[in-house]
Amino acid sequence: MNLKIAAVRRGGNDEPIVFLHGFGTSKEDYTDITLRHDFSSRAFLAYDAPGCGATRCDDLAAVDVPFLVDTAQAVLDRAGIGRYHLVGHAMGGLTALLLAHRQPGRVLSFVNIKGTLAPEDCVLSRQVLSQDPGDFLVQFAEHARRSPQYASGLYAASLTHKVHRGIVHGVFRSMVELADHGDLLPKFLSLPCPKMYLYGEECASLSYLPSLDANGVELAEIPHSGHFPMYSNPVAMWKRIAAFYARDLCQRIPAARRW
Repeated sequence: MNLKIAAVRRGGNDEPIVFLHGFGTSKEDYTDITLRHDFSSRAFLAYDAPGCGATRCDDLAAVDVPFLVDTAQAVLDRAGIGRYHLVGHAMGGLTALLLAHRQPGRVLSFVNIKGTLAPEDCVLSRQVLSQDPGDFLVQFAEHARRSPQYASGLYAASLTHKVHRGIVHGVFRSMVELADHGDLLPKFLSLPCPKMYLYGEECASLSYLPSLDANGVELAEIPHSGHFPMYSNPVAMWKRIAAFYARDLCQRIPAARRW
């Protein structure tokens, strides 16, 4: 398969942050990290998933969530990244979860931004299984455009330009299968690294949030936002992620070294 990854990367003194974007978005969701002073020393890597953004793939029918996981591992290995902090949104959150579960020793922390953890996260995704992918993509964009939720119109405006119709069926089919039968919540809770689940206030009714809280996952509810906090309230989102990293670093440095 011919796969050409479009990525943006920066070196730094601290362990890198690896960003995985969601369905219909792109690596540019995270490039504001270069403008944030609290991340000035952080190396990072963000890339467009196969069939998304500027990445090129000659076999789009092969793209599903397991393929995205394999791609992520190959990108990290090719970039020479050993241990890293992981951030994933939606589809990217699911990809990140399976990647971290595959090689937990490499993941220093995991910020899961409204990633799929249960069947309730795939209400719209199930519709593609009985529709033409092209028609579904157009209808999906129109549904988002008409939605009264935060940033849905902004998301809809670029959706059909950022994702190729050829990946729609494979990605959503595997996403639904994993949500129903992949034991995603236990996988997430079992990861040994510090974990944060970040979501907009419109998603505060998710049934599994109390379970995450009870099992030591830090919950970060971002005000004035929904499924896309990086669009609706990026300042609050970046502040919460920066604070999470600051606490994690403090915990990992022995007390004698802090002084």
